[in-house]
Amino acid sequence: MDVKRDILWRVYLSYILIVIVCITILGRAFYIQQVEGKYWRSLSDSLHQRIVEIPAARGTIYSEDGQMLSTNMPRFDIYIDFRVEPLHEKSGKIFRENIDSLSISLATLFKDKSAEGYKNELTKAFEASEGNYELRKKIDYREYLTLIKFPMFRLGRYKSGMIAQEKNFRLNPYENIGYRTIGLARDENKVGLEKSYDTVLNGRNGRQLVRAIAGGVTVPVEEGQFEIEPETGKDIVSTIDVFIQEVTENALMKMMIKNEAQTGVAMVMEVKTGKIKAIANLGKISEGVYREDLNYATRVTEPGSTFKLVTLLSALENGVKLTDKINLEGGLWSYAGRPVKDAETHGKHEATVLEAFEESSNVGMAKLMVNNFVPKPQVYFKQLSKLRLDSSSGIDLMGEGRPQITRPGDKVWAATTLPWMGFGYAVAVAPIQTLTLYNSIANNGLMMRPYLVNAIMEEGKIIKSIEPKAYPWAVASPNTINALHTALEGVCVNGTAKKLFVNSLYKVAGKTGTALVANGTKGYTESIFQSSFIGYFPADNPQYTIAVIIINHPHAANHFGASVAGPVWKEISDRLYSTYIQNKMEVAPSFQLKDSALFNYSISKISLQKIASTLAIPYKDSSSANADWLQLNGMGANVIGRQQLVSDTTMPDISGLKLQDALWLCEKRGLLVSCIGKGKVVKQSIAQGAYISKGQQIQIELN
Repeated sequence: MDVKRDILWRVYLSYILIVIVCITILGRAFYIQQVEGKYWRSLSDSLHQRIVEIPAARGTIYSEDGQMLSTNMPRFDIYIDFRVEPLHEKSGKIFRENIDSLSISLATLFKDKSAEGYKNELTKAFEASEGNYELRKKIDYREYLTLIKFPMFRLGRYKSGMIAQEKNFRLNPYENIGYRTIGLARDENKVGLEKSYDTVLNGRNGRQLVRAIAGGVTVPVEEGQFEIEPETGKDIVSTIDVFIQEVTENALMKMMIKNEAQTGVAMVMEVKTGKIKAIANLGKISEGVYREDLNYATRVTEPGSTFKLVTLLSALENGVKLTDKINLEGGLWSYAGRPVKDAETHGKHEATVLEAFEESSNVGMAKLMVNNFVPKPQVYFKQLSKLRLDSSSGIDLMGEGRPQITRPGDKVWAATTLPWMGFGYAVAVAPIQTLTLYNSIANNGLMMRPYLVNAIMEEGKIIKSIEPKAYPWAVASPNTINALHTALEGVCVNGTAKKLFVNSLYKVAGKTGTALVANGTKGYTESIFQSSFIGYFPADNPQYTIAVIIINHPHAANHFGASVAGPVWKEISDRLYSTYIQNKMEVAPSFQLKDSALFNYSISKISLQKIASTLAIPYKDSSSANADWLQLNGMGANVIGRQQLVSDTTMPDISGLKLQDALWLCEKRGLLVSCIGKGKVVKQSIAQGAYISKGQQIQIELN
């Protein structure tokens, strides 16, 4: 038993010693890793040098008027290497003399800690000789410029230990304005121009020898020395006009919120060139909240009644005339066992082709297809190819959907396919294609390729200009184009859009559209309507073509193209007309005789009473007691003051007003005023009686 006890005692002792040794080893490993880890990692990293890639700065995207739409902005991660020798010389004299003022400066700049808090943390890191103290991450360039002037840091990196790691991030200065068109530049998720022109905007990365310090942070071995210099990407100048983009997006946003719509797109194209001046894409994120989430301009959808332009064009090319008669069947007709119904049961029967188009009759358009193309569908599809409706628009944006055209022989082809295409069903095209088609009619049959980039620049110099491109054929004969002008103008004068443009200062040509759209697997059961208006203006000298397409919420009471998309279209066109078109037109002066001869002068009633009393000037007041403004007329001493009516929604006649009164009247109504000359108003760019809106620009001329 003694031998056995002796053996067991030795085994137990050995076991205990082994456990103690293991615990000691584990404890030491834990201490080295957790307590001394930062020091040893710093020491290890400091012995490593390697060549790393230096990302090249990405090129900037500019608007046509020179505004930055997307650009690189630097961000800086700031570290302090408290191991640098100058900080510890003379018992840390540099650190001790600067720590108080440095802490106050940091607390003032960042406002996240007190000066005492900064002092305690920095002192602790200094005493521990930390090699990679993280001061602040992602500070902007303005903060960086301020930081490097702080006490101690102003001594430079090798005396203060401050290390700034620069990283570029992509900034859209106008934030959501044109977000999906301008695009994002986030690794692999680029969209818009950022994706389409990625190879142009991308530069060539450089290479640099660096030394690793703690925490994976690297610093250049010789600051400013590169193995290969990074090459900055090239800049692009887009066709986007910031003012037009803002007007377009704001007009669309108001209607989206008002009608609780699901998605919307609005586009503006320059008629003669095909330049896209604005694209606004809005999708509903939550109740009352919209943002540019997808590029709806390039996503295919059933166009509805705006596609009736194709039907009319094809019929006219096939020998039909606007004056030809067509029976509208009272708004309800049956074909191949299926009903064709107009949006409103109007009871009309005998009508001309022009009247059928103006009233957007589904029956009328279906009959045109049946009478002209059911026997020879190949003629119609040849016309679609001529209009480029079976291929993409060619816009310089990736991701445009291809048109979905059902043809004879396809599985889904039926007897009703062709008639239904006549009023915009059984076919799907992207809004950008429909816009391009309407623009070709505005441009007298010449179809322009839509495009978004004017030029490519390098170091401020244009190295490539992108010119407008016209397709080398007319979309229709001159007679057909003239007839289409008449028909599109008729829609806005006599047809579905007549109420919208009844007081317009300029002629409009366009087409309304209201289409029932499917909602995924639920089909058409939720009564979701797409409201559209596409057209150009001024109709007698087209400058811009605009398309507005809005998909409403299920069972929306207000869903017609003229009442949903139309007001958006008109708000955009009104602003463009007053800003870019009307100001170029000469407005005849109200009078040109000397003041001492014929009087034609506007003034506030209070001002007139004060002046007349002070100068003892006689005049006859024929206005009512509550009149605010008077129009003075007369010759010599025979002066009569008549009441001048001033409205808040229409432009008053400001001719004869002095500048002070003219400014007061205009600015009170939210107008932006620019003026030339001195004296009294003799010209105004917005005519008397025109409807006005806040933010609208007006130019006045003084004599």
